[in-house]
Amino acid sequence: MRPDTMFDDGRGPGSDATPDTVLWRRINAEGHDACRLDRIEDGYRLTGMAVWTEPSGAAALRYRVECGPDWRTRSADVDGFHAGSPLELKIRADGQGRWRKNDILQKAVEGMVDLDLGFTPATNIFPIRRLAVRPGRLVPAPAAWLDITDLSLKILEQTYRRIDAENLSYTAPLFDYEADLTTRPSGLIRSYPGLWQEVDGVRP
Repeated sequence: MRPDTMFDDGRGPGSDATPDTVLWRRINAEGHDACRLDRIEDGYRLTGMAVWTEPSGAAALRYRVECGPDWRTRSADVDGFHAGSPLELKIRADGQGRWRKNDILQKAVEGMVDLDLGFTPATNIFPIRRLAVRPGRLVPAPAAWLDITDLSLKILEQTYRRIDAENLSYTAPLFDYEADLTTRPSGLIRSYPGLWQEVDGVRP
């Protein structure tokens, strides 16, 4: 099966736990992120807001990301404030690996399919749902990653390996990060060790 085929988690064809909402607590800084996943007419939509503290002060960013029925990212809108300044980004993808940020072509991430917003765990759902991550199989999943420190799009090398229906082994060599992620039935993250944790009491 090609790596761009639909995700198969063993729950059977067409399983889809949407809508789904989650509240995460940030572990490596003071902060939270509230997110909702919805099925829309021609795909899926993530909407949410992350608030957290940094040495430069408080940050608050709203996001709205849409993908097709194949979980390929099509668009993302981000607005709010960060590092003491207002921020507004419009990211668009053509589904063939070409990206634009605020109408400027982003050649650095040409060829990527997934978008990873670096300030939230929400967008991990895209490769998790899109890729055929079967138990024991290591799957590369490079993404167009928004580096929130300078607002650039860069390639983030990642891998996923399914452990069971709820858990995947994940690596991101750029950050020397390796951990087992736990997911909800929808594919949204429950536990992202060292970074994010679902708040108890907010369950599907």
